[in-house]
Amino acid sequence: MTETAPVLQLTGISKRFGAVQALSEVDLDLFANEVHALVGENGAGKSTLVKILAGIHRPDAGHLKLEGNELVLSGPAAARQLGIAVIHQHPNLFPDLTVAENVFAGRLPRNPIRGVDWGELNRRAERLFANLGVKQRVSVPVRGLSVADQQLVEIAKALSLDARVLVMDEPTAALSSREVERLFTIIRQLRGRGVAILFVDHRMEEVFEIADRVSVLRDGRHVITAPISSLTPADAIRHMVGRRLETLFPKERAPIGEVALEVRGLARSGVFADVSFQVRRGEIVGLAGLVGAGRTEIARVLFGIDHADAGEVLVAGKHVDIKSPTDAMRLGVVYVPEDRHEQGLVLDFSISANVSLPIIQRLRRLLMIDRAQEGRLAADYSKQLQVRSTGVNQAASGLSGGNQQKVVIAKWLATKPTVLLLDEPTQGVDIGAKAEVHRIISQLAAQGMAIVLISSELLEVLGMADRIVVLHEGRVAAEFGRDQASQERIMAAATGQVEA
Repeated sequence: MTETAPVLQLTGISKRFGAVQALSEVDLDLFANEVHALVGENGAGKSTLVKILAGIHRPDAGHLKLEGNELVLSGPAAARQLGIAVIHQHPNLFPDLTVAENVFAGRLPRNPIRGVDWGELNRRAERLFANLGVKQRVSVPVRGLSVADQQLVEIAKALSLDARVLVMDEPTAALSSREVERLFTIIRQLRGRGVAILFVDHRMEEVFEIADRVSVLRDGRHVITAPISSLTPADAIRHMVGRRLETLFPKERAPIGEVALEVRGLARSGVFADVSFQVRRGEIVGLAGLVGAGRTEIARVLFGIDHADAGEVLVAGKHVDIKSPTDAMRLGVVYVPEDRHEQGLVLDFSISANVSLPIIQRLRRLLMIDRAQEGRLAADYSKQLQVRSTGVNQAASGLSGGNQQKVVIAKWLATKPTVLLLDEPTQGVDIGAKAEVHRIISQLAAQGMAIVLISSELLEVLGMADRIVVLHEGRVAAEFGRDQASQERIMAAATGQVEA
């Protein structure tokens, strides 16, 4: 299966972004005539590695070798010129150009008077698709093609460049099962022609169907590389999550009360379907799943940002129709979004101004805002949540990530909610700040709040949630009580595996 020397060799690859060590001394060998799968949890470093191979990022340390020669990728064009083609989850094509123009962009054949030889262009493109065993009109604009057909255009472009290495980043995420079968047929053809293929995916059933070898990344480090025949899906999942719970999760015991929020058969076309769960007062319910599973999209519907196509939502036992965030807030449902900079805070505003934003009407006295009351409110929540600042008049932009997140939480607590939707509440904050945010979440639950915790970090979900609802491709795949849940069981459900 593998040759003596790898086509592409990565040794000791490290990459840091600010305080985040995305990759640390990663080794990876890609051989001709082989499909090499790369798997790992969200945040394991897969995307960073793909971007290094694409020439988008340059590693801080380590070496790349192409067929034994030291390699420095100065940009995406350099990677393509050297025969490294990257096909992203969302194809990067020119929508208004034809299929043939996209395949040969920047390399259009010329006629004797230096104009474009359109006939030759289309003939070359047709030959490439014929070699893939695909019937494709090459004179039509890309805009009207499905994602699956756009990926084939990217593959044809790679063939036209004589790519020796093909990197496929989550290529099946938006494909139907029939389209996946066609893609796998083409991947096997390319493997047979000597192309080295790196297949990045989170669907274990697909990895075990198409890959010859698999490498696992965890927390930016290379954990294992093994022939696919020597592993089971459960083995791969254990390597992906192999960590123990630590003392970062100060979970308080809380009395569980009546149902505060209930979702029945909720659906949004093309995003999620038939989602049902309950959250009780005093309870933290975790929504777990991989990127694209539908977790954030459910929260957006519950907060009225987006609208469901089917299903029911009940708040405190009563059917409700949440058409806007204003409706949600009136019902006591609030949402702390994943991106605190873009959606959670006005960075140029003070802590006081941010905290009062959702309740600004309550603070009005005639035509003026009661700044003294606003300051007292912000000071109370700053004290309760232990926001470290120079005072409530400090701009949010001057706070650390953890303290910014506390201000976002304070902003919504000021509305006196009964249901708190938290989307990646500790993303981008350091370990100490994470523990403080966890303390706040636990205390709020102990005070009787119903909390939905969306997190890509398994340890966070396991450490904080009383119950865990696992989503796979927009549907509820499993639900576990706190005592039943484990990293392996959650990942098995999140990747579509049926437990033995």
